[in-house]
Parts: sequence; structure tokens; C-alpha cells
Amino acid sequence: MDAPIDVVGRVAALLKAVSAREPAGVTTSEAARAAGLPRPTAHRLLASLADAGLAERDPDGHWLLGPELYFLGTAAASRYDVTAVAQPVVRRLSIATGESAFFSARRGDETICLVREDGSFPIRSHVLHEGIRFPLGVASAGLAILAFLDDAEVESYLARVDLVDEYGDQHTTDAVRDRVRRTRAAGFAINPGLIVEGSWGMAAAVFDADERPQWALSLTGIQQRFSAPRRRELGELLLREAHVLSRTLRPRA
Repeated sequence: MDAPIDVVGRVAALLKAVSAREPAGVTTSEAARAAGLPRPTAHRLLASLADAGLAERDPDGHWLLGPELYFLGTAAASRYDVTAVAQPVVRRLSIATGESAFFSARRGDETICLVREDGSFPIRSHVLHEGIRFPLGVASAGLAILAFLDDAEVESYLARVDLVDEYGDQHTTDAVRDRVRRTRAAGFAINPGLIVEGSWGMAAAVFDADERPQWALSLTGIQQRFSAPRRRELGELLLREAHVLSRTLRPRA
């Protein structure tokens, strides 16, 4: 007997693919490739989502998230939204450092950026924006979260993912495992331009009431702004603010 088709899983994968490219939108082929679906299947599902208001297509043929998702998200916000608590912390980081600051949340095997505040330094990194997703271990926020999971969870994750295909040879299992080790030793994560050359990032994990890493605060900027002495200074600042935010969020977790 043939295995049943996971329609819900396919739809979820397509919505994630579309959300990762907001607000520019994504073509049908790009969405299909990201979701691991044949193009005709992706097109049929996206058209059905558009009929339900969960997706829409712009005049250039790019798919975007639909207005119904906004209303659904608003209804769920009271139970899940922690951005109002994180926003002042992110703003403090951007003001204190001049760099772009972010708050990201763990969602399964990924992180999703929820808050961005640009600093005063005129040259900025544009790797991160609200809504973008990365696998754990990719980008500084995902590395900070992965590093503070227990060893069994880290090894289970590394055994089931292949980060090299999309993110390059710097993301082999051994390379990520080594960065996990160094992140644990330092207390904070460093991404030395591994996604976009010359664009550096640093992050510290934020913990819930069970001492689990569920969120991260991060900073990004150009390589010249991340000298070794400044990395130590920024790392200490990130750890202080992450500790404050962890204590603030615990009653809400």
C-alpha cells in the first residue's frame, strides 16, 4: 500500500519557503525547490493557498504571504509573541554598538528572525531580516542555540541534516561541531563571514524557565568592525543582555 501524501507538510514547507523571501517574493520554481516538491505540485498548492487568502501573487509572478496569515497570526500573538519584551533589549544593543541587532527564536531545527534594529554605523550587513530562517548551526543565532543544547541533541541534529549542500564546506559536521565547542568555551557564538563574505555576526543564547536555549540575541556588521578586542567587548555585552532577557522571559515561557 502506498504511503499517504502529507499534504499539510507540503503546504507548511511552501509557506516557509515563501516567508523566507518576504517582501520580495519567490517564484514557483524557487518555492518548489526550497520545499522539495515538483513544480506542478507546488504551483497547484500555492494556487489553492491563494484561493484561501494564505498566499498571493504579485504582477511579476512572485508568491507572497497572504493577508489571512496576518489575521491568524494576530489571533495567536497573545500566546506566542515575545517581541514586545525583546524589542527594548535589541534597541539597546543597536544603540550601544552602532551595529544591526536582532532577536531570533528557535522553531524546531531552525531559527527565525523576529526583531531587527539597525545601528548608527552607515555600512550594514543585510544577511538578516525579520522572517528569515536558517538551520541551527548556521548564522550566529542558530549556532548559539545549537551549542547550548545537550550533547545528544546536538549529535542527533548533526546526523540528520546536510548543511554543506546549501551553505558550503565550512558547514561540514566536523566544522559545526568544532564551532559548537568554541561557542561553549566562549559563552557566545561568532560567525566569521561564513554566509556572506565580509559579513560577521555574534550571538548569545536566551534561555527559558527550563534553562533551554529557545532564543538568541545577535549583532551583525562588516568584518572591520569585529576585531579581536571588540569581539570580546561585544561578547560580554551580548551575554549581559541575554541574561537580562532570559530572566524577563522566564515567567512567560
